[in-house]
Amino acid sequence: MILLWNSAAMMVQCTLVDGRGRYDYEWQADRLLARDILSYLRDTLAIHGKTVDDVTQIGVFRGPGSFTGLRIGLSVLNTLATARQLPIVGATGDAWLSECLERLDRQENDSIVMPDYGGDAHITKPRK
Repeated sequence: MILLWNSAAMMVQCTLVDGRGRYDYEWQADRLLARDILSYLRDTLAIHGKTVDDVTQIGVFRGPGSFTGLRIGLSVLNTLATARQLPIVGATGDAWLSECLERLDRQENDSIVMPDYGGDAHITKPRK
């Protein structure tokens, strides 16, 4: 099963693709992304009788978007890909889903996908 992921906004997009079809999901993660990302993945895969062990390829939206959302999503999915030795690819733009699927079909692998924030991160400076 192919896992496609976009956490560049508060509304996370998760798409699963297998031999039977494509399944699109949205999750209003808000500020719970870091806490709930793994349970959301587990529960979404379970809808199809699958587990994280059934994921064979990963495609991710690189950005631009939320610094925190991209950082959390890419960290988790890069880790999953590395730990399970799965191909992972990233793409940007409106056609990111189809680009990721095409790249995975060509057996490409970025190994580690780096985020594209679309500009410098806005990090609050410490007061002390």
